[in-house]
Amino acid sequence: MAPDDWVEWLRLIATPGVGSATARRLLAAFGPPAAVFAQRLGALAEAVGPTVAGRLQAEPPDWPALRARTQAWLAQADHHLIALGDAAYPASLLTTPDPPPLLHVVGNPAALSAPRALAVVGSRNPTPQGADNARAFARALAAEGVCIVSGLAAGIDAAAHEGALAAGGQTVAVVGTGVDRVYPARHRALAHQIAAAGCLVSEHPLGTPPLAPHFPRRNRIIAGLTHGTLVVEASLGSGSLITAELATQMGREVFAIPGSIHAPQARGCHALIRQGAKLVETAEHIHEELRAVWGPSADAPPPASGATPAPADDPVLTALGHDPTPFDLLQVRCGWDTARLQAHLLTLELDGHVQRLPGGLLQRVVRA
Repeated sequence: MAPDDWVEWLRLIATPGVGSATARRLLAAFGPPAAVFAQRLGALAEAVGPTVAGRLQAEPPDWPALRARTQAWLAQADHHLIALGDAAYPASLLTTPDPPPLLHVVGNPAALSAPRALAVVGSRNPTPQGADNARAFARALAAEGVCIVSGLAAGIDAAAHEGALAAGGQTVAVVGTGVDRVYPARHRALAHQIAAAGCLVSEHPLGTPPLAPHFPRRNRIIAGLTHGTLVVEASLGSGSLITAELATQMGREVFAIPGSIHAPQARGCHALIRQGAKLVETAEHIHEELRAVWGPSADAPPPASGATPAPADDPVLTALGHDPTPFDLLQVRCGWDTARLQAHLLTLELDGHVQRLPGGLLQRVVRA
């Protein structure tokens, strides 16, 4: 856009009642935002109704402050506004049913158009194994040049971003607030790392708080920026299932990692698999499905890990299996006395093969 065009674009999306669909209707009817604001009330009312038309002829709430804040924000390095029709607007998002009219970006906007991109999403309260899986898959894929896209939320989202960063790869965080705010606040340092290795992006004006309706809406951007969506762990009510559904509607691939039949966090993934999502156990399974889009995968080095290889014949790991298991049941399976079993479990924990879960459960850790 021209240097000062951002003002009209910002005013358009900041007008109450003008969501992305209404904004596109106005743009289709009248042309760029400057032309929209030049229309008579009657013409606007015919396009969007009298209420919104009246709001378009008045300044948005706190407009002078928002305009000044945005102007100061744009003056900082690596801060960008990208509007529909701009050359930098990601083509993959432009072809979705509901592309945002204006994107606020912190970092490198080119990350939004990465030739290989995958969404990695899942539970905000994952099991330790689920978080490890998200990091491992993201790390392996990012090491092969795949941009990892997620939502900066607690749990699987954060683990996916961390995995990509650990590989020195590219990652994008789509946030449901103004891009100048970090939610949850404890991810502030992570957000800075993401901006340095890719970008943060939001469709909302600066200062927008973390409102509940914004997070399901941002999922369409996560799905739209990528060639596929990997759901790592999800309960049946998880918002990540919305991302998967949107990806399916957009004609993108959906992948899911299976889990224990007893784990609530696996039920959403299992439901997706029953509905046709691709079951994946390794990063290479994703490459196999997306090879026509991504091209052949490179040989990636094994992910760095402090864990020693798990012994294939360890009797405790064999007895533990792959489901969360209480100590008493494990002891029955092993037939070991308490002191011996506790000592061996401590060794397995230190080697990274077992984790303790809430409720006294033990979980085997399997590296992706």
